[in-house]
Amino acid sequence: MATRTDAQSPAPHPADIHDVIRVHGARVNNLKDVSIEIPKRRLTVFTGVSGSGKTSLVFNTIAAESQRLINETYSAFVQGFMPTLARPEVDVLDGLTTAIIVDQQKLGADPRSTVGTVTDANAMLRILFSRLGKPHIGPPGAYAFNVPSVRASGAITVERGAKKAVKATFNRTGGMCTRCEGRGNVSDIDLTQLYDDSKSLAEGAFTIPGWKSDSFWTVRVYTESGFLDPDKPIRKYTKKEMQDFLYREPTKVKVEGVSLTYEGLVPRIQKSFLSKDKEALQPHIRAFVERAVTFTTCPECEGTRLSEGARSSKINRISIADACAMQTSDLAAWIRDLDEPSVAPLLTALGQTLDSFVEIGLGYLALDRPTGTLSGGEAQRVKMIRHLGSSLTDTTYVFDEPTAGLHPHDIQRMNNLLLRLRDKGNTVLVVEHKPETIAIADHVVDLGPGAGTAGGTVCFEGSVEGLRAGDTVTGRHFDDRATLKDTLRKPTGSLEIRGAQTNNLRDVDVDIPLGVLAVVTGVAGSGKSSLIHGSVSGLDGVVAIDQGAIRGSRRSNPATYTGLLDPIRKAFAKANDVKPGLFSANSEGACPGCNGAGVIYSDLAMMAGVSTVCEECEGKRFQASVLEYHLGGRDISEVLAMSVTEAEEFFGDGEARTPAAHRVLGRLADVGLGYLSLGQPLTTLSGGERQRLKLATHMGEKGGILVLDEPTTGLHLADVEQLLGLLDGLVDSGKSVIVIEHHQAVMAHADWIVDLGPGAGHDGGRLVFEGTPADLVADRSTLTGRHLAAYVGA
Repeated sequence: MATRTDAQSPAPHPADIHDVIRVHGARVNNLKDVSIEIPKRRLTVFTGVSGSGKTSLVFNTIAAESQRLINETYSAFVQGFMPTLARPEVDVLDGLTTAIIVDQQKLGADPRSTVGTVTDANAMLRILFSRLGKPHIGPPGAYAFNVPSVRASGAITVERGAKKAVKATFNRTGGMCTRCEGRGNVSDIDLTQLYDDSKSLAEGAFTIPGWKSDSFWTVRVYTESGFLDPDKPIRKYTKKEMQDFLYREPTKVKVEGVSLTYEGLVPRIQKSFLSKDKEALQPHIRAFVERAVTFTTCPECEGTRLSEGARSSKINRISIADACAMQTSDLAAWIRDLDEPSVAPLLTALGQTLDSFVEIGLGYLALDRPTGTLSGGEAQRVKMIRHLGSSLTDTTYVFDEPTAGLHPHDIQRMNNLLLRLRDKGNTVLVVEHKPETIAIADHVVDLGPGAGTAGGTVCFEGSVEGLRAGDTVTGRHFDDRATLKDTLRKPTGSLEIRGAQTNNLRDVDVDIPLGVLAVVTGVAGSGKSSLIHGSVSGLDGVVAIDQGAIRGSRRSNPATYTGLLDPIRKAFAKANDVKPGLFSANSEGACPGCNGAGVIYSDLAMMAGVSTVCEECEGKRFQASVLEYHLGGRDISEVLAMSVTEAEEFFGDGEARTPAAHRVLGRLADVGLGYLSLGQPLTTLSGGERQRLKLATHMGEKGGILVLDEPTTGLHLADVEQLLGLLDGLVDSGKSVIVIEHHQAVMAHADWIVDLGPGAGHDGGRLVFEGTPADLVADRSTLTGRHLAAYVGA
């Protein structure tokens, strides 16, 4: 072996100096010329109050630019199929590596999308059964519920030398159940919810949302098709007219010289509303579907989505339907027991994928679970599965609150996974509020000091010890711990749940007290949501606020979403003696240059689209004539530019006093959104802001029982105290509040706790404790009790 004689240390290699990601002059959303250096191959946690700019810096600047640069390496043809990303507003971005983004966006809500399809576990299972299944029924597609069986025969022309017609037959065996078309359930439509049969079509018989009597594409294709008498009441239709009205096959018709397709009402409704996942529909459409349609398990496939042939083929008496219905921890054990050298590589790969489910805390999920039913935290962890066994190094992993939806018992497991990714030589960037995860960081970036326009600056950068000692909002609240309450409220009644069996629940009997703050807790997958949403949410007088995403375009804003704009428009109309529609940027008052959007958007195909401020209205979205009308000395664009706090004062007294608007603004301020501007597009809000916006909207609804699903998601340590005050205020106003929650501060603040477990999936579903928080801490017989005792220092 050669020996070094040179005592001097060698000069550093030029490649070794690129050890940081440099960001200079970032101005995305509310960021104010942010400049930082993030160490590579380290775990960096970004903290700060909700709305301080964490997502803008990590996701919309660093991760977005990394993705954009990678996309540009592909051909223009391939880029045409990819999401187009604009370059973020930043002066310098150096040292970027390939970014893998694991966010909390809900997984595809297609009704045929399951946990097995999004993780590729189903694809491997199908190959396994096509090789080992007895009887053998065909290739992998024969076991796929998304593949229909196809048979065709006839003559085809073969162009090889002289043209020649050849008779041919074609068969493809698919695994799709023919009755439910691979959805697992079938629907029956209540025709009385679609139309009023005492009216004619001309009189507006349809009661379907959005079907207005003058709509060219929906109603007029029926009234002017020639198949029906538009002036005859529906109940007087002949048998043939009723058949044409409800079930006629698609037929081309002409309406005012335009060629349209006429189709029976039932298949039309099935295509328009039932082919989409119910959870993905807008609230008023979803309410209509729940009224008009009853979903029942498919009697032919018994909810497995698979054809009889696919269910008949088995390995060791287990069919692919049985395998997908097992929870993944059991399925992993079954796969390990299969000893087949002919498919050994497949069994190894499938076993690793299933073991990743268990490792990440999702061993309780089954592969046939629809992705639309997963919570945000579960969806994020499902996305992580494909990265756990990856051999990639020197990449940047970006996580958005990976502990969302996790019990304190599971957070340590998630922390270990983050550290494992870092130790393989990757840069890990995490947006997080939980002190348990902040504590393991190598580097902390604290943004703030406030939210919205009051945030967007770096308040602290350094170690966790430095953050603790620093005078920032996060540093001051880092070691905050709630205490058990001295006095508890007395229940005014109870909500009886008997024999609950939804999902993994095992005949649970429990009485939830009313008139108090009741918390339902337990490890992820123990059955909390199944108990509350399965037995409580549908009852009269119950208002349930779940974690579903707020859907809205760039035109949607807090004023339109909360209904605040209606009283504001009426107040402007009354003060100026004009129509309220003038004060809507989506209606008569819209600027004709940009149609009320405020910007003109140019689509550049595979390149990022360009948005330019409308020159006609200068981004104000309204016609110049509308801005001449004033209320309290302000025009409508100035009112929409106000923050909630300013608007609350503006509409509280004086000439602009509007009690209806003031009430909504008061609720927005109560949930901590006083800094939000009324006209800010919903697409720019953070996850925590969206959930609090939803909470503020539902607070005004009539209903004695309020159900909240993890309201602390996306909340900073400093905001949890305000949330507890809000929950107390709701109870003191006479409401009963039931909270599904993992955060120990909310548990400690509760009047009553219901703890489910002891584990997840088939290891859970049982009531392991009910009583006061003090009794739970003293008992310490459950995982929750032990963690809560440690939290309050008991």
